[in-house]
Order: sequence, then structure tokens, then C-alpha cells
Amino acid sequence: MRRTLLAVFGAMAIFVAMGVGVASAADVKVTLSGSQEVPPVTTSATGSGTITVAADQSISGSIKTTGIKGTAAHIHIAASGANGPVIVPLTKDGDDGWAVGPGAKLQDAHYQAFKDGKLYVNVHSEANKGGEIRGQIKP
Repeated sequence: MRRTLLAVFGAMAIFVAMGVGVASAADVKVTLSGSQEVPPVTTSATGSGTITVAADQSISGSIKTTGIKGTAAHIHIAASGANGPVIVPLTKDGDDGWAVGPGAKLQDAHYQAFKDGKLYVNVHSEANKGGEIRGQIKP
């Protein structure tokens, strides 16, 4: 019995050390600017924040902006240099903030796009309805 317990604890220690079954989240810092828009936008507006994607494909995070009166913000799917459709809407959080809503999850294809660096945050304004500042989410 003692030998069996030692073997079980030893195996558990090896699995933990190897990271087997341990879920982790990726915290990605995002910096937004007009130069990342497609086509580029001349603006003094900027933004920054953190987007977190967990192994279960849940997504959370927030963005703070300066120099822009944002009318909408989203996470889109597309590589840098291309535009793509909205996959996660962001909600207004105070005067200059945007946040991923509670319970948001990526679909399988979106999760793969995240791992490939093909998601971006876009903040829209009245002057730039297609987007004034953008930041690629690069894990």
C-alpha cells in the first residue's frame, strides 16, 4: 500500500512538473494607434490595455483610450494589414474605456486566429466610422 501511494504521488509530481492538465491564460498587452488602421488614419488618439485569452477560449480584458471620443469598439479577426469582421463587441467602460463583456468566449477558429496573431482591437469614432485606432493582439 505504501509503495502504491508513493508511486501515485511520484507520478502526480511528474505530471505537475510537466504542466500536464494545467490550464494557462495568455495576457496580451495591446497598443492602439491610427497608423495600424487599414488604411492608416492620421490621429493623435492612442490606446492601450490587456486582453486575456484562457485555454478554455474565454476572453476578457479592457482598453483605455486618449484623444478620441469612441463610438464603438470591437475585437475583429484579420491579420495585420487587413480588415475583418467583428467577433467580440466591447462595452463602454467610463469615459475612455472599453471592456470585453462577461462570459465572452472565442469559437475554435477564432481561438486559432488568436494563437496566429490574427485578432485586433478597433476603436471607432464619429470622424472615422471604420476605425480610428487599432492594435493587433499578438500572443
